[in-house]
Amino acid sequence: MLKSKVFQIERPWGNFRQFTLNESSTIKIITVKPNEILSLQSHDHRSEFWHVISGSGMVEIGDIKKETVVGDEHEIAVEEKHRLKAGPDGIQVLEIATGDFDEEDIIHYEDKYGRV
Repeated sequence: MLKSKVFQIERPWGNFRQFTLNESSTIKIITVKPNEILSLQSHDHRSEFWHVISGSGMVEIGDIKKETVVGDEHEIAVEEKHRLKAGPDGIQVLEIATGDFDEEDIIHYEDKYGRV
């Protein structure tokens, strides 16, 4: 899982957080419109790390559903069901995926757009 690899280094001017080192990763910013929801999904070949950068909403990871706000971080293991729902102002999430990334590596379980 990615979070165990995340670390922070302090410097006189502040600090930096490192998320990956010498490994295959794909980094995206996901923007979800107000009150919209991603499909309930999983991936066979990648894990994901989410960092909420703006807005708020709800995350569902495995059997846990909880509110999420700016600064929250979430780990999604390979094959773990997950989804993101935006609140009334929308939500943006920095996603770092590690493993073999392929947009076709999505198993949809529930989807309001008919992609199951």
